[in-house]
Amino acid sequence: MDISLARQIVSFAGALLILVAYTGQQMNWMNARKPAYNMLNALGSAILAYIAFRPFQIGFVVLEVAWALISVYGLIRPRQQE
Repeated sequence: MDISLARQIVSFAGALLILVAYTGQQMNWMNARKPAYNMLNALGSAILAYIAFRPFQIGFVVLEVAWALISVYGLIRPRQQE
């Protein structure tokens, strides 16, 4: 399996975005209900979903597409008073 350096860098950036959001939420630096958290998750998972399509890896495609869609829903859902 020979994955180009560019694909490696892009996939690393996608993973890093998700990890920044996760770490921020765990350390109470970010609120999982705020747009910044969902934006990082949506972008990171969309990047990883794109990478997972070639070579096609069904488990990663399903995981990352679902993660991206759920994060986008978190961005567009109506905000309730907290």
